[in-house]
Amino acid sequence: MPDTPKKLHLAQFMVHGPTYQSHAMWRHPETVKAGYDWQRPELYEHIARTCERGKFDMLFFADLNYISDSFRGTIAPALKHGSQVPSHDPMPLLTWLGAVTTRIGLASTFSTSHVHPFHVARTWATIDHLTSGRAGWNVVTSVNHNQSANYGVDHEETERRYEKAHEYFEVCRQLWNSWDEDALVMDPEIPQFADPDKVHRIDFEGEFYRSRGPLNVTRSPQNGPVIMQAGTSPKGRDFAAQYAEAVFAIQPQRAEAKKYRDDIRKRAAELGRNPDACKVLFGAQVVVGSSEQEAVDKLGEHNALVEPEAGMTVMSAHLDFDLSTLPSDSIMESHDHPPLQRMKTRYRDDKGKPLTVAEVAKKHGQSVGVPQFTGTPESVTDRLLEFADYIGGDGFILSPLYNPGSIDEFVDLVVPELQKRGRFRKNYTGKMLRDHLSE
Repeated sequence: MPDTPKKLHLAQFMVHGPTYQSHAMWRHPETVKAGYDWQRPELYEHIARTCERGKFDMLFFADLNYISDSFRGTIAPALKHGSQVPSHDPMPLLTWLGAVTTRIGLASTFSTSHVHPFHVARTWATIDHLTSGRAGWNVVTSVNHNQSANYGVDHEETERRYEKAHEYFEVCRQLWNSWDEDALVMDPEIPQFADPDKVHRIDFEGEFYRSRGPLNVTRSPQNGPVIMQAGTSPKGRDFAAQYAEAVFAIQPQRAEAKKYRDDIRKRAAELGRNPDACKVLFGAQVVVGSSEQEAVDKLGEHNALVEPEAGMTVMSAHLDFDLSTLPSDSIMESHDHPPLQRMKTRYRDDKGKPLTVAEVAKKHGQSVGVPQFTGTPESVTDRLLEFADYIGGDGFILSPLYNPGSIDEFVDLVVPELQKRGRFRKNYTGKMLRDHLSE
């Protein structure tokens, strides 16, 4: 008997702002025509309901707590081009969307670098309650110096940030466990609200953090949120392999994507985890047309809207390195500055040809290195499945080119094709985000 085809997991990439991974999105004619206001919740309600109708695992919000001055030492280019600016706080939005949906997971980035773990454990437990167990936390350590400056502290190197992150997560884990499952009694006849013997102080004393506990939030449906990560450095990959239930990855080349997934699974196994418990979702931009040529034309229209300086600005922010200091016609991978090494797999085109600094920045402005798939509903599904099956990947986190139209098109045109082929769920079988990821 042949193996049952592996079903994909799908997440929708979002930012609580006007641009996501496409820096043409805010000015794309289809976005402008739609007339949605990114500052109001109605846009996100529409997207959340659309993705839930498409049976997506989750809606995920990236987050930044700064306006970058990494390019040319000024915030002016970021503001001019809307280079992931503004970025409104997604945390309140998660609870809003939890009230207008019932099944789709709701996740966000939250940095461990500048807030005490008690606050974060309390916040995420509360959101998990308010969404009935659909919360997900993308754990990051804040690579950009601008964020540290906003909090009035010195920026720390990667090694130090991840040393602290491991301890940070341990504090959160112990706080979520400080209420036993049956600690809440709520018997009005005794009367007894909670059993004091089943609520525990944690008395945590670490190198970086201290917390007495217990948490003053009851054990949430998932006992804290689903944990996600997007690390690319060795320390980031170790963190993902140890804790993450879903990993978000950007790898434009299939061979590098396969290496990345294999590496995460190997690290997870070495830590004693079942590698299948850590799903790896690769970024993808999908353009659907009624014909191959229409899809190619739609992608060309989008890519042409990205200003070269916008790409330079956002890539400088993501690297925390000023690309204006490099000759724009020089080969990007020829430069050996340490900050540039994190994204080396994005410095070549789909066929492996090395790109110049200007070319890399242009592509980064179009998709932040996410591969772009074009075609009819049938052919683009072929291409997505070829990519996923080659690397053994678990699915995709999708990034729109215009909003909300390209999300609507994927749900209406590509999801049915995936379902027809037995590669995506037709109905949710569970109620919580962890249920969706475990299918």
